[in-house]
This record gives sequence, structure tokens and C-alpha cells, in this order.
Amino acid sequence: MSRVVLSIGSNLGDPLANLRSVVDTLGERLIAASAVYVTPPWGGVEQQDFLNATLIAQDPALDCRGWLRFGQDLERQADRVRDVRWGPRSLDVDVVDCDGIVSADPELTLPHPRAHLRAFVLVPWLEIDPDAALTVDGTPVPVRDLLAALDPADVAGVRRTDAELVASS
Repeated sequence: MSRVVLSIGSNLGDPLANLRSVVDTLGERLIAASAVYVTPPWGGVEQQDFLNATLIAQDPALDCRGWLRFGQDLERQADRVRDVRWGPRSLDVDVVDCDGIVSADPELTLPHPRAHLRAFVLVPWLEIDPDAALTVDGTPVPVRDLLAALDPADVAGVRRTDAELVASS
């Protein structure tokens, strides 16, 4: 049984519908979904704010690479274009953590190499898993401690919305 933490984001098209498409596709594999957050873009590219959320899912048929392919398939279905690094996107699905595995594989680095620096990943993750920990430099660190180490302005920029990621009927 593999358990994964996914960070999802969108700022093109209908961002909320794009996020909900991930939840709909996960179906019964979804364990927890955070609220939806409005977050400023990360990486210095001028663009509109993102909607972001964090999901926890499990599936006995998927390993970590399977989760990567799952996310890539959803990005393709949402017509994700990768023209500009950290640029606008219809859908971004990042594997943040998978079964606590640590890997330096260039195709799938685990945990996600910048997750510990991103308030838009940590805030929603902490919401759905208050005891979460992320391995940083070989040491598991509580997500709450990683969040406390970030610039308070970055954390304040992650604003919870009233939107929910409920599966559509």
C-alpha cells in the first residue's frame, strides 16, 4: 500500500475545477484534502495568484513512480504547458512525499526537493496532518517546525478560501 502526499495548484483556466479534477480522479483513494488556499506565485515569474491544496491518498496498486505518472497524466489532461519554469499552469501535481522514501533520482526526487521551503505546501499539509514530518537533509523534521522557520510574510501569503475540494456528482 503506497501513501502519497500531493501538492496541487492551478492559476489558468478554471483553477478550482482543475483542482477538483484531481480529487474526482482519486475517488476512494483520497484520504484527506486540505481547504483551498490562494497563494502568490513562487519563483519570480509575473503571473496571477494560484489556488493550491494538499492531498493525502493511498493505493495498493501504485508505487511512487506510479504516483508521478498519475500526476503527469492529470497535468496532460488539463493541457499543462511547460514553457516557463515556475510559470503559470493549468494544473501542477507534485509528489511531495511517498511512503517516507528518500531518493535522489533525477526523475523523481523524494521528498520533493523544495517542499520544505514552500508555505503553500506546508500550510495545507499541516491542516490535514498535524503530525506530518518531512525528511530534510536526511532527518525527519515536523512540518510545523519547517513552517515556523519560513519567513512570516510567506506564511501569511497563504490565505485559506471557503472553497472545498468535494468530489462532483
